[in-house]
Amino acid sequence: MPLQIRRNKCTSFLRENLLTILTVIGVLSGTLLGWGLRASGIEWSRRDVMYFQYPGELFLRMLKCLIVPLLVSSIVSAIGSLDLSLSGKVGLRAIIYYMTTTICAVMLGIALVTTIKPGRGSDAYSQPNVTKKLVTKDTLTSDTLLDLIRNLFPENIAQATIASYRTRLAYDQNDTKAIKGHLETYKIEGDYQSGSNVLGLVCFSIVLGITLGKMGEQSRPLQNFFHALSEAMMIITGWVIWLSPLGVFFLVTAKIMEIESFAELVGRLGLYFMTVLLGLFLHGFGTLSILFILATKKLPCRYIAKMGQVMATAFGTASSSATMPITIGCCDDMGLDPRITRFVIPIGATINMDGTALYEAVAAIFIAQLRKVDMSFGKIVAVSVTATAASIGAAGIPQAGLVTMVMVLDTVNLPAEDVSIILAVDWLLDRFRTTINVVCDALGAIIVTSLSQGDIDKTRALQNDRELAPAHELTELEKGEH
Repeated sequence: MPLQIRRNKCTSFLRENLLTILTVIGVLSGTLLGWGLRASGIEWSRRDVMYFQYPGELFLRMLKCLIVPLLVSSIVSAIGSLDLSLSGKVGLRAIIYYMTTTICAVMLGIALVTTIKPGRGSDAYSQPNVTKKLVTKDTLTSDTLLDLIRNLFPENIAQATIASYRTRLAYDQNDTKAIKGHLETYKIEGDYQSGSNVLGLVCFSIVLGITLGKMGEQSRPLQNFFHALSEAMMIITGWVIWLSPLGVFFLVTAKIMEIESFAELVGRLGLYFMTVLLGLFLHGFGTLSILFILATKKLPCRYIAKMGQVMATAFGTASSSATMPITIGCCDDMGLDPRITRFVIPIGATINMDGTALYEAVAAIFIAQLRKVDMSFGKIVAVSVTATAASIGAAGIPQAGLVTMVMVLDTVNLPAEDVSIILAVDWLLDRFRTTINVVCDALGAIIVTSLSQGDIDKTRALQNDRELAPAHELTELEKGEH
């Protein structure tokens, strides 16, 4: 009998965690195959790598296709179905949590990089030599921050689904006021770059959700539409994620085949790599765990153990936005209130980039150490603030941190070209920091649900009273709310 019980438990465990196990196997198999192909002695061309990556690229495109409809419908239906005062409390708690974790991540990164000093005593990079073509600076830090706010209010919501606004400074030889090399004198232009304006979509969805909540029964048809759309997207997500083992297998294999120099990865940048990795590990399993215990009075181990599928997909795709549908599904499987998860997770996937903030703070000070630039307390504070703002601007796309990294380097007067110094290891660190980002999102949903449970129960009880109360008592109930 005990043997039969153990066998049934084992079968039940495999059935419940089959997809997670297969995805982890996909990551490990892709890693082994990638190193095996590199060790074969064959020189793989870019086209060969593209062929290997192709199935993974299709999987990634499927996930990204779900982002916009899922993000908009989830936020609108969640806020519209919540009591307005409750949705305000939930939003405030989520933002406070995300800001707290981001600030903690930046402070931890700065503490580690100033203590370990991975850039001291290294003359490996006196001058980057191939960077001008890789990174060009055509905007000021102030312009980037202003664009962040501009994108919150898109002038065309349809355009926001495919493009985001960006200020560009252009040098005009015929302009007598323009001085070559001084960006602040250049002509200010604006254009739209490819990629969804996620911040604008989130802002619009929140406003629309609040509006539908205030309209009451009049908005019921529109609320039902967004709720049905959200559920439909989750069903499609359920189909797509069964492709994740194969998708991450090919993505990881192709990325390892692309590595130009393994010696550079573990040699000259080894200490920097380990500093960032240590920071991510301490933040993910230290800082977040402490915050989780303080907020919920529970240990996070049981919940993190259920996030294997989310972490494996995040590592394989290197995109927190692409992993968002799977994160929402994971939280649903944990039994969390879907109204909370569909509100908190999309916002987290947009503005919560703890791993990116930590990485950018470490990278900026590491490069300053290489350049032997003295980092005063004021400069460190400036790096902290800029890394926090830049991480919000990194809208969940692969290697967006490299773009916003230029903004952080500008804070300490380092040239944009120095970004190339860390390019050799960025692709791998990008996967680790994305994994930490999605874990933080999921834990945030659990924390906000726990903190809001009392308000949820109170709202549910009030709704039940309204449904059961005779007509003449409704007026008394409404008076009791004010």
